[in-house]
Formats: sequence, C-alpha cells, structure tokens
Amino acid sequence: MDNSIYLDEARDPLIIAEGWMKDGKDVAIATVVETWGSAPRPVGSHLVIDAEGNFHGSVSGGCVEGAVVSEAIDVIDSGKAKMLEFGVADETAWQVGLSCGGRIKVYVERLG
Repeated sequence: MDNSIYLDEARDPLIIAEGWMKDGKDVAIATVVETWGSAPRPVGSHLVIDAEGNFHGSVSGGCVEGAVVSEAIDVIDSGKAKMLEFGVADETAWQVGLSCGGRIKVYVERLG
C-alpha cells in the first residue's frame, strides 16, 4: 500500500488546527465542498487559518487561497460561516487566478 498519499500528523491541517486551538488561537477551517471541471484540489481538501492570517493546508492554489484566507479572517471575527465560489464565470476568479476552466465551492467556518 502506498502511504505517500496520507498526511502525517505534522502536515494534517485538522491536527494543526487542533494544536492552534489548544494554544488559544482563534481558528477557521475552509473545506472544498464542490468542484466542477478542472480544479486544483479535490472535495474534502482543507485549509486552516488563524486570526493573524497564518494558514496550513490547501483548497486551491495561488491567489484563490489568499482570498480564502482573507474571508476566513472575517469569519473568525464575525463567527458567521460563508460559502465561497470561484470559477471562470465569476469576474473575481480571473482576478484571483482560477483560470483553469473549473469552479470550486469552499465552505469557511470558525472552529470552537
């Protein structure tokens, strides 16, 4: 069995988030919940973000992740979850670099 596809504890975003929370940090998690066409990361991929903008994991790549981190900080502050969508039909997607022809939906929620 090829174990290279599995994350070890030092790289698993969920374990990182748990550690950050134990350290007293406010944390949000972003999860890819839907993809269409060409998408850089599969459904179920996670990105964890703290209130200072530190992050670990991946939901897409490039500027899309920057936009997700920014939205996650708002979610941490407000406590209100958000559903984000990036795709070529969305003018913003071109600005943040998702020009691969696909679309993704990312659910962002505060943990704790």
